[in-house]
Amino acid sequence: MTASRDTSQRRLQISELVRQHGSVQVAALASRFGVSMQTVRKDLRYLAERGVMARAYGGAIDSGVVGGAQAEPQYEARRTVFLDEKRRIGQRAAALVKAGDTIAIDSGSTAVQLAEAMPNIDITVVTNDLGVLSALAPKSNIHIVMLGGELRRKNMACYGGLTVDALGALHVDMLFLGVDGFDLERGITTHYEPEAMLNRKMVEAARAVIAIADSSKFGKVCLHRIISVGDLTTLITDTGAPEDIRQASQQLGFELLLA
Repeated sequence: MTASRDTSQRRLQISELVRQHGSVQVAALASRFGVSMQTVRKDLRYLAERGVMARAYGGAIDSGVVGGAQAEPQYEARRTVFLDEKRRIGQRAAALVKAGDTIAIDSGSTAVQLAEAMPNIDITVVTNDLGVLSALAPKSNIHIVMLGGELRRKNMACYGGLTVDALGALHVDMLFLGVDGFDLERGITTHYEPEAMLNRKMVEAARAVIAIADSSKFGKVCLHRIISVGDLTTLITDTGAPEDIRQASQQLGFELLLA
């Protein structure tokens, strides 16, 4: 294994430890991974710069407790946290797609994992996310419809009136909807108002609405509401889903798939 691979794996594991325990200490991490405290400090600085965690005296704490859990994570943080869960969710979602389908894929890091897992079969994919586009572009059997508009660099996706208008004449079999917040009472929410507007338009264009969300999103509420949980056809999440989500799938009538 190369040094860069070692570093990448160690940083992913540190991110997971912060998520699980809320905080980490430099000395304990150095002992755990068999590296110097200076190396650990570099790891923590790298992760803090990408919004994965916040530095604290002698270690780091979960960035979710700094400034409120509803703060929008940085793009790099979205890509690296809960990566294993997102991969499994993406693979489970990709398995629902069959040749001949027309689907829409919302923006987000889990959506990119779905695109990575998508088989190279004869389907049409509508998306506004540049990461999804990059993952699908080498798959020559997939017809891609890219929704244009204004690029939002914070999550590398396009939004605005042009994006919404482009959806006006489109109909899709399935929408795979990314989630920032998932609360049983307050619904499915996002940080960015133009994204909520676009997502509602995507929902209107879809026969089935499939939310793809890791379990960290449950109980979180962001400013802009997309739809109620009861409007979902299916929820794909990881096995960390709490019991109230499992009960809600029966009460509200959406299918729950655990990856």
